[in-house]
Amino acid sequence: MSTDLIFSHFLLVALLWLCVLVYVLWPYGRSSAYSTLPQPTPPRRKRSQAPHPFAGLLPKPLCAACERATALRPQPPSSPPPVLTFTRGRKRTIDTQQQFGPDQDCASYGWTGRGNLRANGHPGSKRGRHLQCVSGLGYFQQTHGTPFHGKQVSPHMLVWAVGALAEGLGIRAVARVFAVDPHTVLAWLVEGAEQAAAFSPYFLHDVRVTPGQLDELFALLSAVKTAEVSEAAAIQRWSRSPHWVWVAIAPITQLLLTIAGGDRTLAMAQRVVHQVVPRLAPDCAPLLLTEGFKEYTTALRTPYGHWIQPERRQVKGPEPKPRWLPLPQRRYAQVVKTVRRRRLVGVTQRVVFGTLVAVEQVLAPLGWPINTAFVERINLDSRQHIAAVGRRVTTLGKGEAGLRQQLALYHVYPNFCLPHASLRQPLPQPVLTNGAGSAQLWQPCMPAMAAGLTDRVWTLREVLLFRVPPWPQPAGV
Repeated sequence: MSTDLIFSHFLLVALLWLCVLVYVLWPYGRSSAYSTLPQPTPPRRKRSQAPHPFAGLLPKPLCAACERATALRPQPPSSPPPVLTFTRGRKRTIDTQQQFGPDQDCASYGWTGRGNLRANGHPGSKRGRHLQCVSGLGYFQQTHGTPFHGKQVSPHMLVWAVGALAEGLGIRAVARVFAVDPHTVLAWLVEGAEQAAAFSPYFLHDVRVTPGQLDELFALLSAVKTAEVSEAAAIQRWSRSPHWVWVAIAPITQLLLTIAGGDRTLAMAQRVVHQVVPRLAPDCAPLLLTEGFKEYTTALRTPYGHWIQPERRQVKGPEPKPRWLPLPQRRYAQVVKTVRRRRLVGVTQRVVFGTLVAVEQVLAPLGWPINTAFVERINLDSRQHIAAVGRRVTTLGKGEAGLRQQLALYHVYPNFCLPHASLRQPLPQPVLTNGAGSAQLWQPCMPAMAAGLTDRVWTLREVLLFRVPPWPQPAGV
């Protein structure tokens, strides 16, 4: 009897819960049965792929290279000294127009072609010629301030040794060829690099460049070659290695604008850009092409930018802050390469400054797409001519100073001393050669000649003997 009573109570409670559920759920189910058809969901809004204009930077990018370039710029005196003309005596046959005296207290110091120097023979049967400064009343050797000054070694051997270094031989290989001590060859390299570092900036100025290309390549460390680190660690070391080589060229003339070594950072990118800017003409705004290294964008905004005051969007409120924007005539594009597992799988082009139409207007007459092929070809040449950055060689770079010296020597050698086959010009008439050889049909041409910086092919001896003035000489004075 108790069991039936409990069962009846349980059944009553279940019926009550069922009535409550039907009462609660029935109106929603009924309204859904007679509801209107479901509205189609609107398509998801696609993000626009059109490039947005650069809004500009509020602060100007910090650049230590700007202040350093301004501080180290040589400041010539206010006016050059008068030209001395001598009417008495026989006419001088030794050309001293490119020489200047070493005495800094002399009024003619640093000025060439002022007529104050005279040849004075070879006192003491020495190799170097002596010159006399009339205004300073002093004597000095013609080789003063060059790698030949104070050397007992034959000048021919010194030139050949430096030429072998410029062609890609290592220091020890040159020492074995010329039977000298490796430390002697190292001293010749240091002095030749100092001469080349002063020679290049003196001639590379007011260059007309239509498109320019910049790139960087890594130099393998000696620790990786000797298996002191693994391959995975080597790849990580390359990304932060201080031995990256930065190159900037003018593709049409194959002129090497600058080459420098340093780490792969924004500061180094700004330094390279500031080395390129003084070499260009003041009104030259070339199209620059690089790979997808993002620091180039900030580095190029620093010297090629200006302040712009944006327009007001609202009547009330504070005025918008000025923005640092690139110059309107500046054009810059990147070649973005996608690499997976150390293999190239895709290449895309991206216009950073300017418009695609403006970039194509520059490249269309040349028949070129947006590419960095020319500077990559220069990278291959540099690996063959610079022993410290070669691949699978024993002459690996040991330090930043040694790499910088070889880069300075390579900067001069292909620009002024090494004729380029693609730049040669046909002669109006063939020139007969001595003997039974064929006639000469082409005139050799170097990148510096194609760019209008010089009118002849320089020999390495002439480069090493050239006295570089401390400041640019005015033309026609």
